[in-house]
Amino acid sequence: MARVRIAVVGLGLIGGSALRALAGAGHTVFGYDSDPSTRAMARTAAARAPAGGRWQVAGALADAVSGADLVLLAVPLNAVSGVLDDLAGRGYAGLVTDVTSVKEPVRDLVAVRAHRFGRLAGFVGGHPMAGRESAGFAAAQATLFTGCAWVLCLEPGETDLGDWLTLAALVTTLGARVVPATAAEHDRAVAAVSHVPHLLASALAALAGGDPLALTLGAGSFRDGTRVAATAPAMTSLMCGGNAAAVRTALDTLLDNLGEARSALDQEDPVAALRAWFGTGSAVRAAWPPAPSDAVTLPAKAEVLLRLGRAGGWVTTVAADLRTVTAARPL
Repeated sequence: MARVRIAVVGLGLIGGSALRALAGAGHTVFGYDSDPSTRAMARTAAARAPAGGRWQVAGALADAVSGADLVLLAVPLNAVSGVLDDLAGRGYAGLVTDVTSVKEPVRDLVAVRAHRFGRLAGFVGGHPMAGRESAGFAAAQATLFTGCAWVLCLEPGETDLGDWLTLAALVTTLGARVVPATAAEHDRAVAAVSHVPHLLASALAALAGGDPLALTLGAGSFRDGTRVAATAPAMTSLMCGGNAAAVRTALDTLLDNLGEARSALDQEDPVAALRAWFGTGSAVRAAWPPAPSDAVTLPAKAEVLLRLGRAGGWVTTVAADLRTVTAARPL
């Protein structure tokens, strides 16, 4: 796709990785972070980057977004409001996207700004499923998005399809698979595969934390089951609390399921009872991740794209004329 000027606001793991990846793809990229030490680290890294993949780091938000074709917001949920106020107040006329892990609250914030200021740049909510327990610019990698699922929200009657396709074309050049979904669909899905797992991992870590022997004996199951518990609590509380309604529903379902396991332990033959209980989860995990179908060409229409996303499919490329996409579905 054509090279454009992009501002990345927030230079943590995701923002810093986007900064590196976009610059490496040949775009003119300006980064900004409210933390001076993060800005200094990003400037030092830029000086060491290959000449064709360097970025610039602005000393102020206004300098970063001035003249940008796209602003990518990579700030925590509680900082999104202030950045949107700044953009709307300046009459910024380019495209805006974000990488926040919950989408309905951000969608609401954008709607408020549009009502208050009477105009706001085109907005497409986004979320690359590429988080890690490590954080900060030091953990950023240009290859972080290779092969990852990157949700781009497509709200019927609200999202401009041209904006969505333009952003999808950009994201796929970073190696990501674009998954179309509404904000509500996204929040419901990530509650099950991201937010509740953080709660469960933290609870498991706390359970073992009271027993030094258990921590000494911890091996693969404990390591893999609690990895994300090492994520900073400030980040996970924003993630889970910001998606409270969907997380409550998913957590209640999980607790009901665990309750069935607890009941199985009281059976006359707990081994047989648990064997049946383990069967569903074992089958789901053994089949994950799903293998992709052969590539198919689909018309670039909102209803077609949303059906693709609801079926678990994704977009791999967008045609230059934005009329068709190449996609795959899970087998």
